[in-house]
Amino acid sequence: MSAALGRKAKVTDSERVTEGLTASVSTTGTAADDADKLCLACVEFLGVDGAALSLLLGGVSQGTVGSSGLLATEIGEYQFTFGEGPSLEAVAAGAPVLVPDLEDPAEQRWPAFVDAVLGNGVRAVFALPVSLGSAPVGALDLYRRQRGGLSPVALAGALLAAQLASRQFQSMVESTDASVDLVSVQRIEVYQATGMIMDSAGLSSDDALTRLRSHAFVLGLAVSLVAWSIVDRRLMLAASGEWEALSGPSGVST
Repeated sequence: MSAALGRKAKVTDSERVTEGLTASVSTTGTAADDADKLCLACVEFLGVDGAALSLLLGGVSQGTVGSSGLLATEIGEYQFTFGEGPSLEAVAAGAPVLVPDLEDPAEQRWPAFVDAVLGNGVRAVFALPVSLGSAPVGALDLYRRQRGGLSPVALAGALLAAQLASRQFQSMVESTDASVDLVSVQRIEVYQATGMIMDSAGLSSDDALTRLRSHAFVLGLAVSLVAWSIVDRRLMLAASGEWEALSGPSGVST
């Protein structure tokens, strides 16, 4: 009797996860709204503390499509800033990247990213590629404040969530408002700041972006925060190659 009840409980739990995740995207909202709801459902049903869905093109994170909260979004920002992290690896490999303990001495893949997220209390990360057709174009990031792997039920749910996320990407592509949806996840402030650096320091777009990301790396900040300081004219790269603090409210030091 107890064994039968145990088997039934497991099936019920799996069904609950499947139904909860599927229901989160069965709405009449925009694709972006559904992406947020899917991330929130991942937190509710998969035993994780945060989730984010990111668009990645050409090996570079283009922005966050949906998230369960600010910290989940910042995890994506760190990967863009440092050019390393589980999402980038998951998309490049076309396979899940599961790290149950970021403090494991054998875990040496993303030193800058790991230092940043550990400082924010994150101890485990899991990234699953999100594909359109056969091409990975994004990733679902899950994180946990305590070390430990995903249970079999949670891992199966995470794989389902990645499949559901692909439908959100497909909806964005097919929607008449696709241009608005996709532009909304672009790092507009980064592109604006890059253009301003090009003008002030006489650099190419690639060199300007490299200098911006390098400065964010040195400061240990998300690149978007440094970009906003440039857009707000609180910080600028001079023609001499030196970073200069401009007049205005303090935010990012040089």
